[in-house]
Amino acid sequence: MHEIVERIKQKDIRALARAITMVENDHPEKLELLSDVFSQQKHAVYVGLTGSPGAGKSSLVNRLITQIRNEGKTVAVIAIDPTSPFSGGALLGDRVRMNEHFLDEGVFIRSMATRGSLGGLARATKDAVRICDAYGFDVILVETVGVGQSELDIMKIVDTTAVVLTPNSGDVLQIFKAGIMEIADLFVINKADLHGFGKLKALLKELVMITATEERETPIVKTITTENKGIDKLWMKIKEHHDYLYRTEEGKRKRTMQQELEVYELIRDEIWRDVEQFVEARKHFQPIEADADPYRLAKDWYTRWKKEGDHSGDG
Repeated sequence: MHEIVERIKQKDIRALARAITMVENDHPEKLELLSDVFSQQKHAVYVGLTGSPGAGKSSLVNRLITQIRNEGKTVAVIAIDPTSPFSGGALLGDRVRMNEHFLDEGVFIRSMATRGSLGGLARATKDAVRICDAYGFDVILVETVGVGQSELDIMKIVDTTAVVLTPNSGDVLQIFKAGIMEIADLFVINKADLHGFGKLKALLKELVMITATEERETPIVKTITTENKGIDKLWMKIKEHHDYLYRTEEGKRKRTMQQELEVYELIRDEIWRDVEQFVEARKHFQPIEADADPYRLAKDWYTRWKKEGDHSGDG
């Protein structure tokens, strides 16, 4: 593990890819790897882009990469795709839309599968972001599957969350009901040349006033990716929000909350892995049948795990 981290520090792209694969595959020594990686973080700018399928997130990311690279900064993109029910791998392959950057050594693009993660963000995604940070990328973009109640998971890892909407999509009512307003640091109205832009912007402005504070009001940015319009303003607003976080208590509060959530999540992962291994190792457990009482079985298995499992580490 230490050798891989050293190679990552030396900007070995193969070591970077291998490390991400290891966390995706839940390697037994991944926590050791990630602990070493954490100590090497260089505090890149973390940006999350979320929105309904068809909102043009991948095209937006593609244009944003060009904008950032024009400033001489390096970029890593983690594109979270739905999971194939057959292979368990990423289904859509958003990298296809970013093929013009494939040969750019200052750009790293990785598609990852949600693997059933309810938040649309695999546990490995957060680890991949940290690994890319340790590698030394200036900006890390995370593009997520879609928007909805479960998508709130993105707030646990990125500094700035951009919610991408399109005119006449009906997304505004959905995000309002889902609570996305609470995590959006900025709104992007993409495909702004479509009919209905004015109505969408007016409605968004009304909703933004609900969450506005004395210090900050959530910006609304207009973009047309097909014409490369508004991308410079979007990047400017992202940088402004990043600066805001690092000069106010809000940023410290957000980072503290993220760390706390992650600690709890890691503990849950370890406990679940232990319970699963315990149950699978004891084949005499009553098998689950179609008419089985899940509440009784869950209580029974959990009680037996607590009683019979070795959680002390002393054998």
